[in-house]
Amino acid sequence: MDVKSTFLNGLLKEEVYVEQPKGFEDPHFPDHVYKLDKALYGLKQAPRAWYERLTEFLLSHDYKRGNVDKTLFIKNINSDVIVAQIYVDDIVFGSTSNSEVHVFVSQMQKEFEMSMVGELTYFLGLQVKQSDEGTFVTQSKYAKNLVKKFGLEKAKHTNTPMSTTLKLSKDEQGVRVDQTLYRSMIGSLLYLTASRPDICYSVGVCARYQANPMESHLSAVKRIIRYVNSTIDFGIWFSKDTNSNLVCFSDADWAGNADDRKSTSGGCFYLGNNLVSWHSKKQNSISLSTAEAEYIAAGSCCTQLLWMKQMMADYGFDLKTLTIFFFFFL
Repeated sequence: MDVKSTFLNGLLKEEVYVEQPKGFEDPHFPDHVYKLDKALYGLKQAPRAWYERLTEFLLSHDYKRGNVDKTLFIKNINSDVIVAQIYVDDIVFGSTSNSEVHVFVSQMQKEFEMSMVGELTYFLGLQVKQSDEGTFVTQSKYAKNLVKKFGLEKAKHTNTPMSTTLKLSKDEQGVRVDQTLYRSMIGSLLYLTASRPDICYSVGVCARYQANPMESHLSAVKRIIRYVNSTIDFGIWFSKDTNSNLVCFSDADWAGNADDRKSTSGGCFYLGNNLVSWHSKKQNSISLSTAEAEYIAAGSCCTQLLWMKQMMADYGFDLKTLTIFFFFFL
């Protein structure tokens, strides 16, 4: 669902005046200004005004706003539920009842001028394929454009995103490369990690050297892109046949960074059988032992788990037990 002229729907609560557009001044009152009743594109109040009006409208129709995510709105009708997620002028919604979907669409179209896009298949670069068994989310189209953008479509494929024997460092004696190109590659790959946890760690390591990239760093990034080209259709599968248990797998290396000897935390979060979140991040402090590195990683995972538990409560799931699994190599 796409709202047309989104910000023009926002009602202003304060007095805002604008000058007459250049070339369209009133010849009789050239020094007069306009007083706005509604938001205008370019005003800093415009996004807030639109969101406040939409919020008031949904709350007046018995929707509840999420406690964690303020752009999430949920309405329970007997045993059915309808969920609406707001992203500026786009609204993604779904329900366990087809009749409630039609009611929601009718209510929104009466209040706002909008168009129905239909079943969610493409959103912000994410391709969504829905079936009776589950949902598959991929960024294959984005990945193809990424590989083509950097001219590596005919380059040799690789089986892994990073060599297991390579240890990246600042390489201060190396040959410098174009910072703009390097940062463009990193930025493009970081967005791809939204559906590709397999490159999350490798991209994170290469992203540490954006300030002063060397040839060795560029080669590592190009290897990731060559790996993406060989796994272009990889994505995330969300199965309907699952449960509501929230589980985290936590791990950390020890002094893995060759420059400052800091460790890297990693975590994967599963809701039932489905991988729903992941992260890879360098720790802020230097760990003096593997146990300390694992402890810091577990703390980060606990924070994320508690946040996800609160998020699940907005959807009506009361999770009693949260589980963390650690990886220890003796």
